[in-house]
Amino acid sequence: MFLAVLRDDTAVDAERLAERTLRARLFADAKAAMNRSVQDVGGAVLVVPQFTLAADARRGHRPSFGPAAPPKIARPLCERYVAALRAGGGTVAEGRFGAEMAVALVNDGPVTVLLET
Repeated sequence: MFLAVLRDDTAVDAERLAERTLRARLFADAKAAMNRSVQDVGGAVLVVPQFTLAADARRGHRPSFGPAAPPKIARPLCERYVAALRAGGGTVAEGRFGAEMAVALVNDGPVTVLLET
């Protein structure tokens, strides 16, 4: 989960997003239909704080990060999201908030989903 926190996000949003993350049917069942959640498949969630997802690039040539919550708001909401995932029974690994990270991933299939609250 690449996680962006926006200026108007709340603790309720963090908890709702955690629930949606755990319950989202994103994994294939025996018939190749997306009918299984991360918990159904025994998976885990890697949470990578990613404020750049909040970039507004509709105008000009340089993105604006104005929609992103400032760190003093975003960090506690990221922590709340992770805590809610764990409280919901999720297995979670975390990237470090504010760190420059080299993240490698393999997209298993042609699907990328945007979950919002």
